[in-house]
Amino acid sequence: MIPGVRRLQKYILRQLTGPFVFFLLSLTGVIWLTQSLRFVDLIINKGLSASYFGQLTLLILPSVLTIILPIALFAGVLYVYNNLDGDSEIVVMRASGLSNLALARPALILALATTLVGYFLSLYLMPTGQRAFKDMKTSLRTNLSYVLLQEGTFNTIGDSLTVYIRARQSGGEMLGILVHDSRERQRPVTMIAEKGAMVRTEAGPRFIMVNGNRQQIDQGAGQLSLLQFDRYALDLTQFVQRDDDRWLEPGERYLHELFWPGAGADDQANAARMRAEGHDRLASPLYSLAFALIALTAVLTGEFNRRGRRWRIVLAVGCIALLRGAGLGLVGLSAKIPALIPLLYLNIALVMAICLFALMRGGMWPHRWPDLRHSGAGPV
Repeated sequence: MIPGVRRLQKYILRQLTGPFVFFLLSLTGVIWLTQSLRFVDLIINKGLSASYFGQLTLLILPSVLTIILPIALFAGVLYVYNNLDGDSEIVVMRASGLSNLALARPALILALATTLVGYFLSLYLMPTGQRAFKDMKTSLRTNLSYVLLQEGTFNTIGDSLTVYIRARQSGGEMLGILVHDSRERQRPVTMIAEKGAMVRTEAGPRFIMVNGNRQQIDQGAGQLSLLQFDRYALDLTQFVQRDDDRWLEPGERYLHELFWPGAGADDQANAARMRAEGHDRLASPLYSLAFALIALTAVLTGEFNRRGRRWRIVLAVGCIALLRGAGLGLVGLSAKIPALIPLLYLNIALVMAICLFALMRGGMWPHRWPDLRHSGAGPV
């Protein structure tokens, strides 16, 4: 490669890096913020710690990045190349001997790197984050003392247990406890205790109450029994879901688990859905290359226009929206009709082929170069 050409390409690559990072951070921040707002209630009303909230929101970041990376790359490539074209730098570079493919090479290098990062996110970080996220939510639901037992209110657990606590101390101890247990409809139980705490054991969660009494009414016999206790453990196992009972959703599974699901009833019932998810994981990172090629085609092909390429940019934005929308639609259809799975790849490959053809030909239609014979311009 000619040294001058290499310098120009490095110059374009440097120009691309800043806007790409800017768009990536901006879009990721906006979407991550909107997603994390779902968990604000856990801090305000449920007493969840800020560190736990931070862990939950960070675990959704890989899923956000898999969507944002191609869009940020498209925006960065379109912005930089459009600026270079508006400042006539593209014209000068062409005059230096750079073809469309040579001009596009820096953007394609960045797109290839983004695609590799996308595969790492899609095949490893995203399922890892989703699995840890779901595990934390399950663990949070089992930690009834934080999620369900709020002070100063009557907390309903399931449809048969009501708990009231007057105050909660920092160490997890609760004061002024009232529990009404109607799991046995004919023999409801009411318990009052000075203090208590939620304890997790190997057999499941237990609500330990200290210094109180237990009142049980036998409606059939019309009798009331009263029991004073120093310590009483209320079993809450039936109100929580065990971690080993949770079915792994397609978003939480690694590629081999999607293509070769287990023999369980749920796995077999969702086998087609998981297979479509696996192929989508393999196809989605390729959107980075396709989006970059669409942006390059919009700017580098066709005739030069000092007034800009506004309509080409609008068309390019419409193309990526249509391409991504078609991909999402095909994932859902492929889960129902497995024969459509090749379209997940063909959808992207066809757009990439058209864009490469346009770049190699110099445009989808002939250039109209200005006629200099009557303009008074002499040879350069």
